[in-house]
Amino acid sequence: MSMDKESKKTVIEEFSRHQGDTGSPEVQIALLTNRINYLTDHLRAHKHDESSRRGLLKLVGRRRRLLDYVRKKDYQRYIALTDRLNIRRKS
Repeated sequence: MSMDKESKKTVIEEFSRHQGDTGSPEVQIALLTNRINYLTDHLRAHKHDESSRRGLLKLVGRRRRLLDYVRKKDYQRYIALTDRLNIRRKS
């Protein structure tokens, strides 16, 4: 299930770097985190939903790659982003 327009819009506005920004790594990571949290709750209720579990693992991998990119480019931005989203990070 995808996010509704209003919740997606609020996430984009909260994490965008400038007006009209929808593709920066911060926005992408925030949207992926939102979907990951939704799927995690779904899988707690539906333990045998293997196709959703596979989709969740793909989303986590994509978010991990984006986080690695941000970490490599600007470490302070990485720290701030992981703190805002409550994501565990590499030390």
